[in-house]
Amino acid sequence: MSWGTELWDQYDNLAIHTNKGIEFLDKYANFIRDRLAIETEYATKLRRLVKNYQPKKKEEEDNEFTSCQAFRKVLNEISDLAGQREVVAESLQLQIIQGISLLSKTLRDERKKCLSNGTYLHQNLTTQLAALDRAKRNYEKAYRDSEKAVDNYKKADMDLNLSRAEVERYKNIMTAKIQQSDDAKNEYANQLQKSNNLQQQHYHELLPEVFNRLQELDEKRTRGIREFIIGAADVESSVAPIIARCLEGMVKAGESINEKEDSYKVIERYQSGFTPPSDIPFEDLSKLDTLDSSQESHFNHVQSSHLTVKGTISANKIKKRVGIFNIFGGNKNSLTADGQKEDFSDLPPNQRRKKLQAKIGELQQKIQQETAARDGLMKMKVVYEANSSLGNPMTVEGQLNESEHKLEKLKMDLKKYQGYLEKANQIPMANNSPQANRTSSMNNGHRSSRHSNGSTEDNNYDGDFQPDDAGSLSSSASPESGLGTSHTSLPGSGHGSAHENAMGEDAYYETEMEPLQPLGTCRALYPFEATSEGSIPMNEGEELQVIEIDQGDGWTRVRRMNNSNGWDEGFVPTSYIECTLYA
Repeated sequence: MSWGTELWDQYDNLAIHTNKGIEFLDKYANFIRDRLAIETEYATKLRRLVKNYQPKKKEEEDNEFTSCQAFRKVLNEISDLAGQREVVAESLQLQIIQGISLLSKTLRDERKKCLSNGTYLHQNLTTQLAALDRAKRNYEKAYRDSEKAVDNYKKADMDLNLSRAEVERYKNIMTAKIQQSDDAKNEYANQLQKSNNLQQQHYHELLPEVFNRLQELDEKRTRGIREFIIGAADVESSVAPIIARCLEGMVKAGESINEKEDSYKVIERYQSGFTPPSDIPFEDLSKLDTLDSSQESHFNHVQSSHLTVKGTISANKIKKRVGIFNIFGGNKNSLTADGQKEDFSDLPPNQRRKKLQAKIGELQQKIQQETAARDGLMKMKVVYEANSSLGNPMTVEGQLNESEHKLEKLKMDLKKYQGYLEKANQIPMANNSPQANRTSSMNNGHRSSRHSNGSTEDNNYDGDFQPDDAGSLSSSASPESGLGTSHTSLPGSGHGSAHENAMGEDAYYETEMEPLQPLGTCRALYPFEATSEGSIPMNEGEELQVIEIDQGDGWTRVRRMNNSNGWDEGFVPTSYIECTLYA
């Protein structure tokens, strides 16, 4: 279907229609601009949201929890999601809006040219029709004048009163009028032929060409809108896989949250290591002989219980108090910036080993850096000695001596901390840890606590025994509690002096325990990574010695055989091993 043949008489309507079409194209461009602004604003707000919820420095200690780690991953994925929205906005600007603007300008120019050509054709046709109308009117007037002249001549020729000259004059007038009528007729016929030819050409050739061009422009506009709509969808589709991966990352981050692991970490962080206070004994006032001793015992009991609660609630404050108690102690170790001892002997064995290993790694890295610096200075000195014009070798001598001094000091520190680590590796798990006390605490409701001087004392425990869960693998005398190795070693507890408490922490951990006899062997069914204090890692298929069977809490105490550092023992999940006990 062609506009030129079907809409030959709808010039004005076609002009209006094409103008509305271009206005619709501009309206779609405004729609894309508004959407682009929304995408940009959305991306900006997402980035601001991520920035506002980024963990602060004071919250870094909570990053060890799986929920916090998952939230950080979610923030990273949302940041990537914001980047994809920015990509969508940029692509809409470059591919869609610029394309629409170019197409709209082209269509307007072409339409204007077509309409100008159509207006020119209409003016030509109108001019020719006006000429035809004038020729027709002239012919009609000349024809009427010729007929009147003929009538006048006939009347004059019949009138006998007129002279021959008068009749001849009427005849000449008639002849002139007839000639004028013939000329007007010929002119009218000529103009009619020209008008018909021009009208034929106008409506069958010239104007259809203009209309067909307008049709092509309108179809081009419609085709452009289709391509732009599809292009906008393609822009969205191009980032859809990346957005889907961001969403998958959020799902994986959520799935990585382990409530049990977080619970264990809370236990490791806040466990004071003390047992709940036992029942307060009844004081029989009738027994005057034992009144003083009973009151003193009760006072000591209440004080130790109070410190236990304080240690659980406000560990950091009590920890500072321990430092005061140890001022006059026999341990000469200096304290670090955070109040811990230089050899970390105030920490449980596993935590002490971790701290020492980290310190040794730090010292080894410093030694490597300082060695490289020394080698560079030595090379520089050799070059200066070979060519004095480059520099004075004595200027490097001082720096080289200082580097040697630093290197020697670092090596001495490394050797010292390696000695600490070797010493820590020979120390078994603390006897007052929940795992070490598990068996002894079941014997007749009694518990055995070791004083800082190495002695033990049986204390009656009337409470019901409950086996430790898998999360209680950290030492019960954790230094985080701020109360030292045991609440019985605090001043005023009635079980030791301040001097005993000061000199007892190292002596406590350095006391060698008699190795337990193996109860059998076991084989690791699955690999296990030790994440809690008191547990040890194992590889799949590894053979270990069983030195304490599962007491109902899901953990078995094992010993690693043929260890180069002596023997290493700890707890592993019972479900991860296959045990073979001796008969």
